[in-house]
Amino acid sequence: MPTDVHRSGLWSDEPHNVDLLAFSAVAATVIDAVLDETLDPLAIGVSGSWGSGKTTVLKLIESGLKERNLGPDKQILIVSTDPWRYDPAAGAKETLIGEILAAVIGKLHELHTETGPGVALDQAKKLVKRVNWAKALKLGATSGVAMQLPNPEDLLGLVAEPSGDGAGTPRGLDQFRTEFGTLMASKDLSGVERVVVLVDDLDRCLQDTVIETLEAIRLFLAVPKMAFVIAADEDRVADAIRGRFPEPGRTLDPADEFGPEEPASLYLHKIVQTTVPIPALSRFDTEAYLVLLQLSHSIEREELDFYTRHCDEQRRAGGNLDDLGTVVKGRNITTEMAFAARLTPILYEKLRGNPRRIKRFLNDLRVRQSVAVHRGITLDGDVVAKLMVLEKLIKGGFTKVLDWLAKGELRDQIRALEKAAGRAISDPAAQPDTSAEPAPQRGSKKRATATAPAGAPAAEFDDDLLRWAKLPPALANNDLAPYLYLAASFTGKPLFDTGLPSRLRDLAANLLSRSRTEQKSVTDEDLDALGVADATLLVDYLARVGRDQPSNQLTVVSAILRLVARHPQLASPANEALMTVPADDLKPSTIVAFEKDAGTFAPLLRQWRDTATNTQVKRALTLLPGLAE
Repeated sequence: MPTDVHRSGLWSDEPHNVDLLAFSAVAATVIDAVLDETLDPLAIGVSGSWGSGKTTVLKLIESGLKERNLGPDKQILIVSTDPWRYDPAAGAKETLIGEILAAVIGKLHELHTETGPGVALDQAKKLVKRVNWAKALKLGATSGVAMQLPNPEDLLGLVAEPSGDGAGTPRGLDQFRTEFGTLMASKDLSGVERVVVLVDDLDRCLQDTVIETLEAIRLFLAVPKMAFVIAADEDRVADAIRGRFPEPGRTLDPADEFGPEEPASLYLHKIVQTTVPIPALSRFDTEAYLVLLQLSHSIEREELDFYTRHCDEQRRAGGNLDDLGTVVKGRNITTEMAFAARLTPILYEKLRGNPRRIKRFLNDLRVRQSVAVHRGITLDGDVVAKLMVLEKLIKGGFTKVLDWLAKGELRDQIRALEKAAGRAISDPAAQPDTSAEPAPQRGSKKRATATAPAGAPAAEFDDDLLRWAKLPPALANNDLAPYLYLAASFTGKPLFDTGLPSRLRDLAANLLSRSRTEQKSVTDEDLDALGVADATLLVDYLARVGRDQPSNQLTVVSAILRLVARHPQLASPANEALMTVPADDLKPSTIVAFEKDAGTFAPLLRQWRDTATNTQVKRALTLLPGLAE
């Protein structure tokens, strides 16, 4: 995956202006229904779970409808609204009606720029006035300033229609439908074929907003030319209605698909004639989406259109994305395709084809890469991506890996895991285990067992961890500790070795601290006070940390040298414990630290010298006193 960050490197949560999700077929189906003269008026749903792409579909519908505007006599008036953003104090019903009236008035001015909109404009303004006073009355009642507003009798007088006897006939919202129908049938609006109201995010709203919005829609559903497209999770909307219209004591048989409907479903289906479901992304769609999202940050719109069209053609033909890299001559997208191919299987399964969750995962990945870089953690982008898959999608496995880190077993266990997953061992310090391991049974929730190459205890790995280990790249030879400590800090999970006695944990933490002050807080007297058994446990733990965390190597060696200086009998176990650290992981500064103690650690230093393949490391070891050839 590209590690260069383009600006922030994040993808906006707003719908993309290119159809990266292949939802044009869904949008086209809705457009056909909206423009069907036999379905007039119409309320149609676009249903999908959170993040499934409902807003994207609405944007595609809006774009497609705008293309159908064929001049002043063939106009489609589009009103986009989002009840989730309404001011609850002003009333959702009044707000939605006001938005539609405002759009109608705007269209009247647009259609009659020369002659003026005529009587239709006066009719529309009367309706607006009525709605505005209804909003004001509700706002006053909910905000405690109702005494500053006209009383209901005065309000009705303000919006009354004059009659022949000089008295006014009150007209409340009860009469709104009739008067709005007259307005829509007026000559001044004859050029408007449809008023299409696109309603988004209804499933995010509180119960009262859901009900009031649906009630407002119901007002229009006997008026020709009106069409509503409601993008929402139908189940969530039904839940809100159920809260207002419960049916105590009645239980429905979920298996009785065509049995009596509960009041909530009846109410919703009375308003919404039918619903078009948004399909979850298929595996092909997921891979295409991953490629296209990456490309959307690095190429121009025209090129992105080429790739999008090619993906759509392959989708229709039941093909694959193998030749996607040849769509634009001279453009190399091998990196983007390889990244998508690696992550598609697990993202498709774990995120269930949800576009927003996929985008959120990629944004989380970008954020973590950026924080890691600013923290000085220099891991390849592919390594970070693989660790993020574990952290975000295989949480139990991530907890297990953090436990390995805390116990100083990370490298051994990662190596054992990769061996169990069929990866080759490349650690020069590891002794390969030639014992045959039975192949796991496909499709079962079995556990594979592998012996850690460097002598760590046997471990069991479940399917998810084995599957994760198969993802490239291999990790055993990477210093993962700095990143994992960073990731653990985000989760708030403390890392400590439960196998290390609690009486030694503070001592070990201070010895391993990057702060010199904390290191010096461990005095010689503290080390002298250790019994041989505790000192041996501490040396073994420190050596495991040195193997797991090459970046902390010098601190580990310095701590062990201090312990051996205070407890000379630890020289042999310290030599043996440090032999698990691969020679080629050594830093020159670590080797120099042994200069005064080369004789005590001669067995260790000779093994490192004999196994080192790095020329600089080998030379530095050879130059130590007593080890020169």
